[in-house]
Amino acid sequence: MRMSQLFSQTLREASADAEVASHQLLLRAGYIRQLASGIFSYLPLARRSMDKIENIIRDEMEKIGGQEITMPVIHPADIWKETGRWFEIGSEMGRFLDKSGRDMVLAMTHEEVVAFLVAREIKSYRQMPQLVYQLQTKWRDDPRPRSGLIRVREFTMKDSYSLDADWEGLEKQYQAHYQSYFNIFNRCGLDSIAVKADVGMMGGRVSHEYMYLNPIGEDTLILCDKCGYSANRQVASFGKKAAAEEEAAELEKIATPDTTTIEALVELLDVPQSRTAKAVFMVAKIAEGEEETEKFVLAVIRGDMEVNETKLTNAVKAKEMRPAPDEEIKTIGSVPGYGSPIGVKGALVVVDDSIANSPNLVAGANEEGFHLKNVNCGRDYEADIVCDIAAAQEGDACPDCGAPLDAKRGVEVGNIFQLGTKYTEALGGNFLDADGKAQPVVMGSYGIGVGRLLACIAEEYNDENGLIWPLSVAPFQVHIVALAKKEGPAQEAAEKLYADLQEKGVEVLLDDRNENPGVKFNDADLIGIPVRVNVGDRSLKKGVLELKVRREEERHDVPVEEVVDRVVAEIAKLQEELDAGVTEVEYKE
Repeated sequence: MRMSQLFSQTLREASADAEVASHQLLLRAGYIRQLASGIFSYLPLARRSMDKIENIIRDEMEKIGGQEITMPVIHPADIWKETGRWFEIGSEMGRFLDKSGRDMVLAMTHEEVVAFLVAREIKSYRQMPQLVYQLQTKWRDDPRPRSGLIRVREFTMKDSYSLDADWEGLEKQYQAHYQSYFNIFNRCGLDSIAVKADVGMMGGRVSHEYMYLNPIGEDTLILCDKCGYSANRQVASFGKKAAAEEEAAELEKIATPDTTTIEALVELLDVPQSRTAKAVFMVAKIAEGEEETEKFVLAVIRGDMEVNETKLTNAVKAKEMRPAPDEEIKTIGSVPGYGSPIGVKGALVVVDDSIANSPNLVAGANEEGFHLKNVNCGRDYEADIVCDIAAAQEGDACPDCGAPLDAKRGVEVGNIFQLGTKYTEALGGNFLDADGKAQPVVMGSYGIGVGRLLACIAEEYNDENGLIWPLSVAPFQVHIVALAKKEGPAQEAAEKLYADLQEKGVEVLLDDRNENPGVKFNDADLIGIPVRVNVGDRSLKKGVLELKVRREEERHDVPVEEVVDRVVAEIAKLQEELDAGVTEVEYKE
């Protein structure tokens, strides 16, 4: 490819809203252009890198038995209504009416379509296992698109779907994907970790997310360096220090003026936070068929802990959750700052399991300026639900080994789910087993956001001058910079090298533009091709060309007749390094 013909241009500066490095550099280097919030065009350089990522994905999917298909972007809403997700998913779902007035959906994911196909294509257990995948456009109307390609509304996703006759078969395909995803990310040059995750709107019983550790990530990960425990904070558990066993004492009302926080309460009474109970008031939106209802939720947790909203949402099977304002809190007979479940009416009381095992706590009296001592769950109030709703924090005890947990930020680059029969049961995806009985097909779902993966690689590989692509995803392997504005020896040598490298199967970008050397060098650094060859009259007079690996500071003079072989050798070296990073990873549930 000649840069004089390239359909893009570099920019001296990125737009003011480009905050993270990947967004800034992909814009400046001419890889992407923004059309609207969270909606991007991928220009030729980005498209070539995306193609390489997609081909790596295809290769790894086919190694584990995947067959590529293409499913529609537009779905009739009927199949989403059958599974219930039409009613469960909020405004992020793209909905519209066709010209006949029928509800339609812009694809967020394709579980419904797969189950629809299963009902028509899978008839017998003998047809399984199966694995189908696609690389397809998705739409999710994210209310907070940010960070360039990290968080968008329209995106390309690799989604694959395993089909099995039983859960044992699903487990095998799930573990195959578990390793395959590490292979994909390592081949792209990106380190990642797998963490336990919330199944969310997908449903099912098990999920893992693949995380690129970086402070720009919106997810908080809870990790144990000692035993390897890893989980998204949304689902992370931790070892809760047991309360001292003691007999339930008599309930006592005490005056606590101006103590509307746990911090003020423990200072006034000189008690540890672990001996207090915190009330958190929320309003849950719950889908009941085509109807939505709001239910008041009163969460109770020990004062030394915080409520995990995801755990709480899952506990009450809510579509979404919002904090209750003071006016609504008063309607159930409680008092903001002095709240507790004692005496409230019309609220779903969800109690953390630490509360159920902690006697004689201090809690609000639901009266301005007063608290109650010796509050006991089961005696003074009843819980509708008792479960773990606590958020794990850095320093908490690992649930597996007891060592202190660490908290880090990360960007999700992939996810895998054991769905089970949720979708096939809803859409009639049954098969006949060995005994001739109809059984629902057991599904798994597995996703990778291709554009986000590209952005994370750009986020990891850059310096103050521009991008530094790993060989496997670079749009070109070699960048030839012709240091001549006019026809002459340098231009002729650059053209010959261009042809010779292409003949060897090397992907080459030739900067043949009528620009000064400074502009060409700056653009070459910005674009980030792994290997560069500078061709100038001065070096030619010495019988050499200048070779530079983008990630290295050194430049090397190489005899003209040896340049092709040297370039091929550098490419092989870079590829060997990537290959060495693809290793077997132990599966962790």
